[in-house]
Amino acid sequence: MINWNNFDTLNSYKKLLSLNCKVELAKVLNPQRVKSCSVPMAKGLVYNYAAKQVNEQILSVLQELADEQQLIEKYQLLLNGEVINTGEKRKVLHHLARGQLGTEVIHEGRNLGTFYSEQLKKIESFVKKVHAGEITGAKGDKFSSIVQIGIGGSDLGPRALYLALDNWAVKNNRKLLNASFISNVDPDDAFAVLGGTELAKTLFILVSKSGTTQETLANESLVKQALVDAGLDPSKHMVAVTSETSPLAKNDGYLASFFMDDFIGGRYSSSSPVGGVALSLAFGFNTFNEFLQGAHEADALSLEKSIMKNPALLDALIGVYERNILGYPVTAILPYSQALSRFPAHLQQADMESNGKQVNRRGEPISYATGPVLFGEPGTNGQHSFYQLLHQGTDIIPLQFIGFTRSQTGFDVEVDGSTSQKKLCANLVAQIVAFATGKSDTDTNKNFPGERPSSVIKGTELSPEVLGSLLAHYENKIMFQGFVWNINSFDQEGVQLGKVLTKKVLAGDMDPTLKAFSDFFEV
Repeated sequence: MINWNNFDTLNSYKKLLSLNCKVELAKVLNPQRVKSCSVPMAKGLVYNYAAKQVNEQILSVLQELADEQQLIEKYQLLLNGEVINTGEKRKVLHHLARGQLGTEVIHEGRNLGTFYSEQLKKIESFVKKVHAGEITGAKGDKFSSIVQIGIGGSDLGPRALYLALDNWAVKNNRKLLNASFISNVDPDDAFAVLGGTELAKTLFILVSKSGTTQETLANESLVKQALVDAGLDPSKHMVAVTSETSPLAKNDGYLASFFMDDFIGGRYSSSSPVGGVALSLAFGFNTFNEFLQGAHEADALSLEKSIMKNPALLDALIGVYERNILGYPVTAILPYSQALSRFPAHLQQADMESNGKQVNRRGEPISYATGPVLFGEPGTNGQHSFYQLLHQGTDIIPLQFIGFTRSQTGFDVEVDGSTSQKKLCANLVAQIVAFATGKSDTDTNKNFPGERPSSVIKGTELSPEVLGSLLAHYENKIMFQGFVWNINSFDQEGVQLGKVLTKKVLAGDMDPTLKAFSDFFEV
């Protein structure tokens, strides 16, 4: 029997609170600890928690927490197609989009695993025709670029993944089409993208599950007008990624429609056609398929019950310990890889939209902290920006580093006895130790208190399979933390109120305060 209990009712929660075993990193961090605190991830990645403020006693209670809160059993329910999204009374099936791990999921007589596979085949077929020049623009031009129009999960994930693989694809002769993205309803966003685009050779991907997203439809209108002004038929330059019931589906205004359903949330949709169409057009369908394989392998690893064999579960539980026992409200994501420049932005949405909740799965108020604030930038840029606060600020902010021993391109040069890649990795390892152990100085302005905990994910090179593994690691970490806190990580009611009030402003249906601000901004 599965029990959905609040975190603060658990025996393991009370046990964590009663522990009197503060871990001082400056005392415990040594070569043996660095070697022993590594957990293998999918596709050759390794999660290392040596610089986290945990020991065997804490980890033992975290295992008790995982067992008592039935985290793996709840994950298995999700995979089997149970209604996990209680707010919207929906299944949660982004894992199924990258491979079967549970039982067959049947909804209204349809096998959803088969449905997702059919969409992949549609993408593969369409992409091959575009690359072969069998599908062309209005004037017969072969497409050389794509532009994805979407916002939130229809933009952040696909954009982050495209940027992550762009250099890799060039190096491995997989770069087929250039990609750009339009998301903000600010018309300057569309203007900047369209100004650098040869419209006659550009295919636009409109992404909206409902087909009614205000910002996306506004940007679609801008794009269609630009195409018409250039003497081009918009219907020959646009495809739609949407649901089968939306007004965009099977519409003559689009070259093709690719479908998702309500069981895959926007922030988890990069494994669906939302990410698959753009990535396949840009880099080839095989590249996207490799990405899915990496994610699937990470999903399978996340079924391990032992936290020492399940890096996503371990990462999640250490994060809960930091949030609820140590009281750290913020986490920084610090990829030492320029390819992952937009990955922290994607994780901001994935984590904060999922676990920024103050009621449990039954809609009842809870009395403990839930999701942390996330932010981040790639190293070494961040070192010359906000690391001052991380090192010497009044708040302790846990850190998650990501790094690779090899660059994607091999483009490098040796300066002062070392290559740029070695300098990058040297900076990463130096920061881990500096944050953990600090440095005493009689000049208080130069004193580093240390005891800033961090974990690191290490890989050899960022490839499609590795990227899939990395993304699934974080998605599953978020899921496990939501299960611990007994919240619904799969709805996002917090984004709705602003949308409702925006419609009131545009319709002129406002209360006096809203009207005053509207007048102030001359809306």
